Amino acid sequence: MHTIMHTPISRRAALKASGIAIALPLLESMNPAIGREVATPPKRMVLICTTLGLHPPSLFPKTPGGEYESTEYLDLLKNHRDDFTLFSGLSHPDQNGKQPHDTEMTWLTAARNPGLGGFKNSISVDQQAATKLGYVTRFPSIALSSNTRKSQSYTSNGVMIPAEDRPSSVFSKLFLDGSPEELRRRRQSLADGRSILDSVAEQTRALNRRTSVNDRRQLDEYFAAIRAAEAELIEAEAWLDRPKPRVDEKPPQDIGDSADLIGRARTMLNLIPLILQTDSSRVIAMVIQDHLVVPKIKGVIAEHHNLSHHGQDPEKIKQLKLIETEIMRSFADFLSSMARSSEGDERLLDRTSILFGSNLGNANAHDPRNLPILLVGGGFRHEPYVAFDPKNNTPLCNLFVSLLNRMNIRTDSFATSTGELTW
Repeated sequence: MHTIMHTPISRRAALKASGIAIALPLLESMNPAIGREVATPPKRMVLICTTLGLHPPSLFPKTPGGEYESTEYLDLLKNHRDDFTLFSGLSHPDQNGKQPHDTEMTWLTAARNPGLGGFKNSISVDQQAATKLGYVTRFPSIALSSNTRKSQSYTSNGVMIPAEDRPSSVFSKLFLDGSPEELRRRRQSLADGRSILDSVAEQTRALNRRTSVNDRRQLDEYFAAIRAAEAELIEAEAWLDRPKPRVDEKPPQDIGDSADLIGRARTMLNLIPLILQTDSSRVIAMVIQDHLVVPKIKGVIAEHHNLSHHGQDPEKIKQLKLIETEIMRSFADFLSSMARSSEGDERLLDRTSILFGSNLGNANAHDPRNLPILLVGGGFRHEPYVAFDPKNNTPLCNLFVSLLNRMNIRTDSFATSTGELTW
């Protein structure tokens, strides 16, 4: 009887070629010794904010609990009904700021009275986690944005950490290495339709000979995700080299780029599973924010910001819901990708706590109370809809405490919390 022996693979192993380095996901064959249990995959945190809110009647059911009647937006998440909890009645106290949208600065920090005289922001929950974890990964945290370098991540000194707003830059940091000329050639290869995986084909074949059946399945999923990300990046990058049309009237801002709100958001969301699978970071914060243009969505003829202040105008609400439906659909597809990605015997979704919501509960009135908050995955016991007191809100920071503890960053408090959130 012959026993197939697999030589253990280093946890930090990578496929390398000129100008690239592809990190590998956690595999069974990375055990320090044959027969020893697979190392437990790490726990992660992903925080996603859509800054112009979500139309409450389209999101919140009329009754809480597991037997609620679904809504337009929750219908889009029906494939993940057992994986999420929707909360109402959560908010940060004292969020009346200098400007109506100053709460964007404090969604992850809960600092009081944003923008008013003497205001200084405090550390955001993602940076609290990143600081405690340290450099166990290449990047302690990553901040992403659908538009501009503006983020919701703040240091302990209240300084904003600039976000990555170009997917190609994130992709380069993940996979491309080497001299400027090597990077230029690699980007050109992508533009010519040649995957970076082609450069490490022989190494990939050798790797497959050393791995188990489960590992090969996981690698196939991972490499398929890389190829999909490459394809989207090629489309996104193409706009950078296209000349803009000349018109007599003042052209809209960044027609070829910023107006594609959903495309930019989707491309960033598609990168998150790759970041997590490679253990490049365990803490990610992403903001989907106003692009100051009419979104490229069929049926929408006004700016997202203007539509969020609909004044109960049915036509404006109709257009607003078209935008928010596409945002929710993009989020649902992201969750599907997280659920498809495996890590040992678990889904990537089961090891990742995902918070999705907004700093505005009622964007029409700039109301920062009763925020729309979805918690997905992370191994939590999920109850589809939990409604806290709409008049006397529970601190959102109580949920932040739960997120930190779930990542084994033990704490009793964060910012304005009164304890850990229970439901």
